[in-house]
Amino acid sequence: MQVFEQWESDIRGYCRLYPTVFKSASNARQTDENGKSYIDFFAGAGVLNFGHNNARMKRAMIDFMERDGLAHSLDMYTDVKRDFIEKFVETIVRPRGWNHKLQFMGPTGTNAVETALKLARKATGRRTVVAYEHGFHGMTLGSLACTANAYFRNAAGVPLDHVLRQPFGSDEVALDQCLAWVDQLRAMYEDSSSGLEPPAAFLIEPIQAEGGVHVARPEWLKAVQDLARDLGALVIYDDIQAGCGRTGHYFSFDGMGLDPDIITLAKGIGGFGTPMAMNLVKPEYDKHWSPGEHTGTFRGQGLSFVAGAVALEYFDDDELMNAVKAKGQTMRERLEAIARGQEGFSVRGRGMMQALDVGDGDLAKRIASTAFESGLLIGACGTGGRVLKLIPPLTIPEADLAEGLDILEQSIASARRAAA
Repeated sequence: MQVFEQWESDIRGYCRLYPTVFKSASNARQTDENGKSYIDFFAGAGVLNFGHNNARMKRAMIDFMERDGLAHSLDMYTDVKRDFIEKFVETIVRPRGWNHKLQFMGPTGTNAVETALKLARKATGRRTVVAYEHGFHGMTLGSLACTANAYFRNAAGVPLDHVLRQPFGSDEVALDQCLAWVDQLRAMYEDSSSGLEPPAAFLIEPIQAEGGVHVARPEWLKAVQDLARDLGALVIYDDIQAGCGRTGHYFSFDGMGLDPDIITLAKGIGGFGTPMAMNLVKPEYDKHWSPGEHTGTFRGQGLSFVAGAVALEYFDDDELMNAVKAKGQTMRERLEAIARGQEGFSVRGRGMMQALDVGDGDLAKRIASTAFESGLLIGACGTGGRVLKLIPPLTIPEADLAEGLDILEQSIASARRAAA
């Protein structure tokens, strides 16, 4: 690791939690160059929903390269881009009765959020965006302005303006209180002496992933949507980490009767781990773009189109989503059993995004470090890094899932003993 420590920027982060050199990976396991195997409950921060080196995707990508397919195409038309669009529309868009346009931009989640913010402001002629406590939307300046974490915000070096921060209506808070927050904001907008200008958009993660795995109440999401409609503002859902099947549905807000104007997607949508981001945009807002007005050099990533189309085949039937729900229930029950034996612990999440809030960032760090030594990769998130987030590949074998949960429980006990 000396090469990395000598030459790579000090900005590196995850490698400090996992201090080894990885060499190979398959499904839910990574192996380092010493031959040690690790169960992966991190999955590339939610990118690898379909596992490392998914065999179906790998075969399709190899075939694509061997026939000299276009790996890079900007926004030119290609056969693999057409295949992906047709498959996405057939599998995801039409069954929901939508007619959203598909916009490709730069290949990361923050690119998707930046694009959505720009379009909302352009379409409405307004500047302010309503964003939420604990929200995380990316590291570039517009997305960072909407991100709540002070550690990330303090690195900006410039003011992060034009955002109104509001409390998040999670299922950890009484429904009456969640709805009261929306009513209070409505009253302020309706008061011509409040000093608030109507917003361009409301930017919401239906499940706040990096912010600590806070799950929004459907009734609160509906109330915010109603307020946005009354104000002439857009509703943007950031489903970058919680989408693409993570919760047992393709979108984390499926089945709630909601109607977002823009949905930002990245991470798992590329299937294999190659970069890709895409926004779903209602046509009446997409028409505000002029040709070439928003670009991105890597918005035509051929390998991601190939792997992403294969990933969509997992949604041709309910097999994977039923497995996700069952594994998610296993994770939830096991975490709740662990939490019952530990003062100050709590569990939250949905599907195969589950979290254990241990109440203390230092304790969470010790647990994650102990887990790593025992062969489990798990990351922390939330305020002060106090929340252990479990986001294994959706395709993880049940035996690996059970073993990983065993390691986690043992690591918690060991870290607790060391702290006593």
